[in-house]
Amino acid sequence: MSTITRFEEIEAWQTARELTKLIYSLTEESKFSRDFGLKDQIRRASVSIMSNISAGFESQTQPQFIRYLGLAKASAGEVRSQLYVSRDLDYITQEQFTKAFAMAEKVSRQTARFIAYLETHPQSQKLREAAAEYEV
Repeated sequence: MSTITRFEEIEAWQTARELTKLIYSLTEESKFSRDFGLKDQIRRASVSIMSNISAGFESQTQPQFIRYLGLAKASAGEVRSQLYVSRDLDYITQEQFTKAFAMAEKVSRQTARFIAYLETHPQSQKLREAAAEYEV
């Protein structure tokens, strides 16, 4: 694995970004857009995946990063669960469900693999540049 210097380089974050865009698109549709509770919850859960990956990357230690990745993975599970509700209520089609569910599963797998990698490489406590240059 090459050194990652920015959270935007993390594949799981990139997938989470795609998922979030898809969730926002799906929740704009008529039936879904009127269910403010579910719409808000699934949007917040999808954004939470991205946010936890980036926050973890910016944290100071590898154990903190792993904890944030765990939270991101949990949010991916939350999105999958909410997609079932969305499908059961006919807010989304089976095709839309399948696409979004697959993307949520993908980000979950990517996050799990990243956690496993970090747990097997405990020697690197920081994953970004050790020294940053600041101009005042």
